[in-house]
Amino acid sequence: MDKEQEQKLVLKIADLLRENKKLLNQVKDLTETNKKVTKQNQKLDNIISSIPPDVLPKEASSQLKNRTTRFEMATVLYADIQGFKTIAEQSGTSDIIDELDQIIFHFNSIVKKYKIEKIKTIGDAYMCAGGVPVKNITNPVDVVLAALEMQDYLTQLKIEYESQDKKFWDLKMGIHTGPVTATFSGRKKISYELKGDTVNIATRMASAGEVGQINISIMTYELVKQYFVCEYNGKIPVKYKGDMEMYFLKRIKPAFSDDRKRGRRPNQILWNKYLLRQFTDLQEIILDRLERELPPYLYYHNFKHTIDVINQAELIGYGEGVDDESILLLKTAALFHDAGHIIDYDEHEYNGTQLAKEYLPKYRYTPEQIDKICDLIMATKLPPNPKNLMESIMCDSDLDYLGRSDFIPVSNTLYKELKEQNKIDNLNDWNKLQVKFLSNHQFFTKTALNLREVNKQMQIERIKKLIEDD
Repeated sequence: MDKEQEQKLVLKIADLLRENKKLLNQVKDLTETNKKVTKQNQKLDNIISSIPPDVLPKEASSQLKNRTTRFEMATVLYADIQGFKTIAEQSGTSDIIDELDQIIFHFNSIVKKYKIEKIKTIGDAYMCAGGVPVKNITNPVDVVLAALEMQDYLTQLKIEYESQDKKFWDLKMGIHTGPVTATFSGRKKISYELKGDTVNIATRMASAGEVGQINISIMTYELVKQYFVCEYNGKIPVKYKGDMEMYFLKRIKPAFSDDRKRGRRPNQILWNKYLLRQFTDLQEIILDRLERELPPYLYYHNFKHTIDVINQAELIGYGEGVDDESILLLKTAALFHDAGHIIDYDEHEYNGTQLAKEYLPKYRYTPEQIDKICDLIMATKLPPNPKNLMESIMCDSDLDYLGRSDFIPVSNTLYKELKEQNKIDNLNDWNKLQVKFLSNHQFFTKTALNLREVNKQMQIERIKKLIEDD
């Protein structure tokens, strides 16, 4: 690698470090907010459960059970079935009602598939929302994919009906992304009511669209345009917001679709990009669990170490030129590689694979991807013996601190952790062990060698001077 390439690599790494630091701060903020909300909800549930039902008036009890939460980013879909009333009046039969129920039932199954929440049906109108009641960063993509599937389903039904000379209705859909206020009511069966401009704008998008089209706002468009073909549809005035641009959602881009002609089925390339985007949600959940459940004596194998390994896996991965899916697998393996410490210290790698197998199917990871992630987790078991580039990146990321400038304070936390578990006797023995380990250790990737090897050798010489003769 020449000097110019080294300089470019250093600049790229510096940019990534800044971005990772920013993301880390966001994760910490979100984690703290989530904890506060969870604690408040638990307190409220305890209070409600402790009050006898005959103590409070029904109205007061109902108000206690209704909780309101604000979500900063939700995507609302409003579907308006066109022509249903006219056809129902002309036919005058209950069959048409049954057919509408069948459509709503199918819409519900699509909504469930994409982890979207059905909000309500009002006659021949249908509303659902992504990012409620569980916040997630992928909700605009989830709702758009669901809308395409709903549209496709109704289009196929219309073709069948018209082939039998039967009249059928059309669909207009509107989608908008923004903040909402959600009120949760009920205990066994929870229902949701959404309020705010986002709901109103989604309704406006539907009414300003055309029959058979999915009309999305500029906000939703900006969040999904990377993956979907959209067509500009002019502007509409929105109260307090001025003119808002609209777009017709047409299809998935050919590069991201298994059926390139129709653009309705996402391929694995799109899902990999989706999973990378979704990783922020998964990371927040796992890091929050680690912070709550890791034993207090883990001064080294803690929340911060996991974040360090995630960041370094991404940096070395990009430095080694691996693709998006490989970055996803590396970051996910890094997230779980020490999570097994909440179960057991000595077998934490294996326990980490079991946690990965528990969580990852819920986040659309394929069985093949999960198997590869588990292999990467097991590759961190000492002594490192990677069998391929991915495992080499993983091993170098896990032991990155060996060549960092903060090696001494970090290694001190590991000594403290081992000492508290009676796995090391004294500091002098620890320094001897470190010299032996560092001398036998090697970085496996060119990126890690360039970044860390020189400083690692300096650490060896520094520790040697600290060792006292027996």
